[in-house]
Amino acid sequence: IPLRLTFSGNMKRYIARYGAMRLLGIFAHSAEDSNLFHGTKVIVRTSRGLETAIVLCEATAEAIAELPPEMEENRLIRIMTLTDENESRKIREGERDDFFRCQAIVKRMKIGMDLVRVEHIFGGERLIVYYVAEGRIDFRELVRVLASEFQTRIEMKQIGVRDETKLVADVGDCGREVCCNSYLI
Repeated sequence: IPLRLTFSGNMKRYIARYGAMRLLGIFAHSAEDSNLFHGTKVIVRTSRGLETAIVLCEATAEAIAELPPEMEENRLIRIMTLTDENESRKIREGERDDFFRCQAIVKRMKIGMDLVRVEHIFGGERLIVYYVAEGRIDFRELVRVLASEFQTRIEMKQIGVRDETKLVADVGDCGREVCCNSYLI
Protein backbone atom coordinates (compact mmCIF):
# COMPACT_ATOMS: atom_id res chain seq x y z
CA ILE A 1 0.00 0.00 0.00
CA PRO A 2 1.61 3.31 -0.98
CA LEU A 3 1.95 5.90 1.73
CA ARG A 4 -0.28 8.92 1.33
CA LEU A 5 1.03 12.20 2.67
CA THR A 6 -1.66 14.53 3.92
CA PHE A 7 0.23 17.78 4.48
CA SER A 8 -0.58 20.91 2.49
CA GLY A 9 1.45 21.84 -0.58
CA ASN A 10 3.43 24.65 1.07
CA MET A 11 5.14 22.22 3.45
CA LYS A 12 8.44 20.48 2.75
CA ARG A 13 8.70 16.92 4.01
CA TYR A 14 11.78 15.21 5.44
CA ILE A 15 12.62 11.73 6.65
CA ALA A 16 14.27 11.86 10.07
CA ARG A 17 15.48 9.42 12.73
CA TYR A 18 14.44 9.89 16.35
CA GLY A 19 14.43 8.15 19.72
CA ALA A 20 16.66 5.55 21.33
CA MET A 21 15.32 2.86 18.99
CA ARG A 22 16.26 5.02 15.99
CA LEU A 23 12.71 5.19 14.67
CA LEU A 24 12.04 6.71 11.26
CA GLY A 25 9.36 9.25 10.51
CA ILE A 26 8.20 11.68 7.87
CA PHE A 27 8.05 15.24 9.14
CA ALA A 28 6.44 18.26 7.50
CA HIS A 29 8.27 21.57 7.78
CA SER A 30 7.34 25.07 6.67
CA ALA A 31 8.73 25.84 3.21
CA GLU A 32 9.53 29.37 4.42
CA ASP A 33 12.65 28.09 6.18
CA SER A 34 15.80 27.10 4.33
CA ASN A 35 16.24 23.57 3.04
CA LEU A 36 17.38 21.02 5.60
CA PHE A 37 20.20 18.62 4.83
CA HIS A 38 21.37 15.20 6.03
CA GLY A 39 22.57 15.41 9.64
CA THR A 40 20.62 18.54 10.60
CA LYS A 41 19.49 18.23 14.22
CA VAL A 42 15.85 19.18 14.68
CA ILE A 43 13.00 19.19 17.20
CA VAL A 44 9.96 17.19 16.07
CA ARG A 45 6.52 16.37 17.42
CA THR A 46 5.70 12.64 17.33
CA SER A 47 2.92 10.55 18.85
CA ARG A 48 5.29 10.11 21.83
CA GLY A 49 5.77 13.86 22.39
CA LEU A 50 8.39 16.48 21.62
CA GLU A 51 11.65 14.78 20.55
CA THR A 52 15.05 15.43 19.05
CA ALA A 53 15.72 13.98 15.59
CA ILE A 54 18.29 13.97 12.80
CA VAL A 55 17.25 14.71 9.24
CA LEU A 56 18.23 11.92 6.85
CA CYS A 57 16.88 13.23 3.56
CA GLU A 58 14.02 15.00 1.85
CA ALA A 59 10.88 12.82 1.66
CA THR A 60 10.84 12.29 -2.09
CA ALA A 61 8.56 9.69 -3.69
CA GLU A 62 11.59 7.43 -4.20
CA ALA A 63 12.70 7.72 -0.56
CA ILE A 64 9.16 7.13 0.73
CA ALA A 65 8.85 4.00 -1.41
CA GLU A 66 11.74 2.48 0.61
CA LEU A 67 9.96 3.03 3.94
CA PRO A 68 7.43 0.76 5.65
CA PRO A 69 3.83 1.64 4.67
CA GLU A 70 2.81 2.34 8.28
CA MET A 71 5.36 5.16 8.56
CA GLU A 72 4.42 7.82 11.08
CA GLU A 73 3.79 11.33 9.72
CA ASN A 74 4.36 14.26 12.06
CA ARG A 75 5.53 17.83 12.37
CA LEU A 76 9.07 19.21 12.30
CA ILE A 77 8.99 22.07 14.81
CA ARG A 78 12.39 23.75 14.40
CA ILE A 79 16.08 23.33 13.89
CA MET A 80 17.74 22.59 17.24
CA THR A 81 19.04 25.64 19.04
CA LEU A 82 22.02 25.72 21.40
CA THR A 83 19.52 25.76 24.29
CA ASP A 84 17.82 22.64 22.86
CA GLU A 85 21.18 20.88 22.53
CA ASN A 86 22.12 21.72 26.13
CA GLU A 87 18.74 20.49 27.38
CA SER A 88 19.07 17.28 25.35
CA ARG A 89 22.54 16.67 26.78
CA LYS A 90 21.24 17.15 30.36
CA ILE A 91 18.40 14.71 29.68
CA ARG A 92 20.80 12.06 28.30
CA GLU A 93 23.17 12.51 31.24
CA GLY A 94 20.26 12.09 33.68
CA GLU A 95 19.11 8.88 32.00
CA ARG A 96 21.97 6.91 33.59
CA ASP A 97 20.86 7.83 37.12
CA ASP A 98 17.24 7.22 36.18
CA PHE A 99 18.18 3.77 34.89
CA PHE A 100 19.75 2.83 38.24
CA ARG A 101 16.76 4.22 40.16
CA CYS A 102 14.46 2.15 37.93
CA GLN A 103 16.62 -0.94 38.32
CA ALA A 104 16.53 -0.64 42.13
CA ILE A 105 12.72 -0.45 42.08
CA VAL A 106 12.48 -3.52 39.80
CA LYS A 107 14.79 -5.51 42.13
CA ARG A 108 12.90 -4.37 45.23
CA MET A 109 9.60 -5.46 43.65
CA LYS A 110 11.18 -8.78 42.48
CA ILE A 111 9.95 -8.48 38.90
CA GLY A 112 11.53 -10.92 36.44
CA MET A 113 12.78 -8.50 33.83
CA ASP A 114 16.13 -7.13 32.75
CA LEU A 115 16.15 -3.40 32.19
CA VAL A 116 18.00 -2.37 29.05
CA ARG A 117 17.54 1.38 28.87
CA VAL A 118 15.49 4.28 30.13
CA GLU A 119 14.67 7.03 27.62
CA HIS A 120 13.32 10.46 28.52
CA ILE A 121 11.36 12.12 25.77
CA PHE A 122 12.76 15.63 25.12
CA GLY A 123 9.51 17.43 25.93
CA GLY A 124 9.23 15.65 29.29
CA GLU A 125 5.91 14.01 28.36
CA ARG A 126 7.04 10.50 29.25
CA LEU A 127 9.72 8.09 30.33
CA ILE A 128 10.12 4.95 28.20
CA VAL A 129 11.51 1.87 29.94
CA TYR A 130 12.99 -0.75 27.60
CA TYR A 131 13.30 -4.26 29.03
CA VAL A 132 13.90 -7.89 28.10
CA ALA A 133 11.87 -10.66 29.76
CA GLU A 134 10.81 -14.24 29.27
CA GLY A 135 7.12 -14.10 28.32
CA ARG A 136 4.64 -11.50 29.49
CA ILE A 137 4.93 -9.60 32.75
CA ASP A 138 2.23 -7.88 34.78
CA PHE A 139 3.91 -4.57 35.51
CA ARG A 140 0.86 -2.45 36.43
CA GLU A 141 2.09 -1.93 40.00
CA LEU A 142 5.60 -1.18 38.70
CA VAL A 143 4.21 1.51 36.38
CA ARG A 144 2.36 3.12 39.32
CA VAL A 145 5.54 3.13 41.44
CA LEU A 146 7.67 4.50 38.58
CA ALA A 147 5.10 7.21 37.76
CA SER A 148 5.16 8.28 41.39
CA GLU A 149 8.98 8.22 41.49
CA PHE A 150 9.55 10.13 38.23
CA GLN A 151 6.39 12.29 38.18
CA THR A 152 5.75 11.61 34.49
CA ARG A 153 3.93 9.18 32.23
CA ILE A 154 5.63 5.76 32.04
CA GLU A 155 5.70 3.58 28.93
CA MET A 156 7.02 0.02 29.16
CA LYS A 157 8.52 -1.50 25.98
CA GLN A 158 9.44 -5.17 25.86
CA ILE A 159 12.18 -5.70 23.29
CA GLY A 160 14.07 -8.64 21.81
CA VAL A 161 17.79 -9.33 21.87
CA ARG A 162 18.41 -7.62 18.49
CA ASP A 163 16.75 -4.48 19.78
CA GLU A 164 18.79 -4.78 22.98
CA THR A 165 21.96 -4.83 20.89
CA LYS A 166 20.70 -1.81 18.98
CA LEU A 167 20.23 0.10 22.25
CA VAL A 168 23.33 -1.02 24.11
CA ALA A 169 26.13 -2.13 21.79
CA ASP A 170 28.16 0.15 19.56
CA VAL A 171 30.94 -2.16 18.43
CA GLY A 172 30.65 -5.87 17.67
CA ASP A 173 33.17 -8.69 18.10
CA CYS A 174 34.52 -7.89 14.64
CA GLY A 175 35.53 -4.39 15.75
CA ARG A 176 33.06 -2.65 13.44
CA GLU A 177 29.88 -0.80 14.31
CA VAL A 178 27.10 -3.29 15.09
CA CYS A 179 25.11 -3.67 11.85
CA CYS A 180 21.69 -3.51 13.53
CA ASN A 181 22.95 -0.32 15.20
CA SER A 182 23.66 1.30 11.86
CA TYR A 183 20.86 -0.15 9.69
CA LEU A 184 19.20 2.49 7.46
CA ILE A 185 21.54 5.34 8.43
